[in-house]
Amino acid sequence: MTEPSGRRERKKAATRQKIADTALRLFLERGYDVVGIRDVAAEADVAVTTVFAHFASKEALVFERDQDFEQRLTRAVTDRPPLEPLIPALHREVQALVRHCTAEGSAPVRRMIEGSPALREYEESMSLRHAHALAAALAADPRVSRSTTACRATARFAIDAYALACRADDPGATVDEVFRMIKAAWEATAP
Repeated sequence: MTEPSGRRERKKAATRQKIADTALRLFLERGYDVVGIRDVAAEADVAVTTVFAHFASKEALVFERDQDFEQRLTRAVTDRPPLEPLIPALHREVQALVRHCTAEGSAPVRRMIEGSPALREYEESMSLRHAHALAAALAADPRVSRSTTACRATARFAIDAYALACRADDPGATVDEVFRMIKAAWEATAP
């Protein structure tokens, strides 16, 4: 996540992080379904309106790094060096994101998400949005000469590689396996 530059921006970012950290702690201690937004606001010592100023929904509190995740994926496409091939750059970024989601201490959060229909549904809608943003970045990249369909499919497969790896016994191997398929499909769609 980029570091806010001004004092006001830093204060807003600190408040947002405090709310997210408080919410996650309460969700893990008491259970996601039991804790309400009012509970989070009270524990974080902010108004309910402040919570909603930073997060659109209760589910968004769990996925507070959502925008950062999407930006990292699109930047893997747009910010890669001029001669770097696309698929290895995207593969490397997905591997880094998977390392984060499978880091020590992440298992309770994953169990909470898997145990909540609302969180699973939110995660799926988030994945579709990420795939759409990634497909748009691929289609807009002048170095990529593929059809809209190839860009959309590649984006969806990359997002699915992340999702599968976060639930796999061997996350790194899962990403590698899916990206071998992505690379083959990408090469097959070359003009």
